[in-house]
Amino acid sequence: MQFTDAVAVAGTRRRDDGYLVADARIARTGVQTYLGREVGKPDRALVRVYRPGSEVFSADTLASAAHRPVTNDHPAEMVTSANWKQHAVGQTSDEVAGEGIFIRVPLMVSDEAAIKDIEAGKRELSAGYTCDLDFTAGTTPSGEAYDAVQKNIRLNHVAIVARGRAGHEVRIGDGAAHWGASPVPTADRKDPDMPDTLRNVVVDGLSVSTTDQGAAAIEKLTKDRDEARRAKSDADTAHNAALASKDEEIGKLKADLKTAQDAANIDVSKLVADRVALEGQVKAIDSAIDPKGKTDADLRKAAVASKLGDEMVADASEAEVIGMFKALSKDTKNDSVRDALRSQDHANVNDAWGDGVFAAAGVSKKGA
Repeated sequence: MQFTDAVAVAGTRRRDDGYLVADARIARTGVQTYLGREVGKPDRALVRVYRPGSEVFSADTLASAAHRPVTNDHPAEMVTSANWKQHAVGQTSDEVAGEGIFIRVPLMVSDEAAIKDIEAGKRELSAGYTCDLDFTAGTTPSGEAYDAVQKNIRLNHVAIVARGRAGHEVRIGDGAAHWGASPVPTADRKDPDMPDTLRNVVVDGLSVSTTDQGAAAIEKLTKDRDEARRAKSDADTAHNAALASKDEEIGKLKADLKTAQDAANIDVSKLVADRVALEGQVKAIDSAIDPKGKTDADLRKAAVASKLGDEMVADASEAEVIGMFKALSKDTKNDSVRDALRSQDHANVNDAWGDGVFAAAGVSKKGA
């Protein structure tokens, strides 16, 4: 369980380099009163916690006070090597000693802003520490009753804090965030209750009045919620992008399939007729040209080369070859086409010119 104690800063002074040094009484023996909810007993209004000298001045507890980070207010987390640079404004020394009922340790504050806060009146030190609570009731050697005993006290940091409330409403560890378990002075009150001074926190547009501890809890929960929302939004964006990519891929496949289907639905009869006509024109120019296995372009090129010479087609584009072929076949009578169509049925024509027809169309005869 996490606790805080608070005492006044004693004997501060500036060094030549500007650092501030002070003696701090950071923990004490005796009985202190806490709200039940602060020590895990929400069914109780108050819990009296005893800190015996045997625990406060044990070797392990004193050793835990050495070289501890000094912070400006209590952080909302344990100070470790991972966040030391974020929270620390100074450090305690290793000259830890017992002084009456107190643990005393010199400390140095090396951050100028924190030093100015102290010089402006923020002159309370509050030790943040962990301990085990043994809820075994008893009576101190001086006859004071208690409900629980602190054991295994281990310091984590020493915080510079302000006295935030006046008179009997002052809670010595004021500003402790979720370290929060702070003693409640009750000497002048019969029925202590929660402090009157609360913080207003805006949650989703609504103003909520709560304690410092409640505000810290709300802020953490709100932060966690916002981070979860951002993570979900990022996941949704990535999912939608993946769906859009798949839709684009499906669209392309559909277009490719339609193109393939259109190619498979070629009008074979027209292709055969056009091929027969072309071969007739070629035969009329040069009957020695064999059309078998040749495409339409090959036939036109062969006809032009036969009539005008190879040099005319050597570097000529297909469009130029078509122009020259049209000029050569313009006045050529092509009775061979008519004769071929008359003398052969459709199946024979397909067999006779099929290879060239389908080669010209860019599909295989078998696939057609």
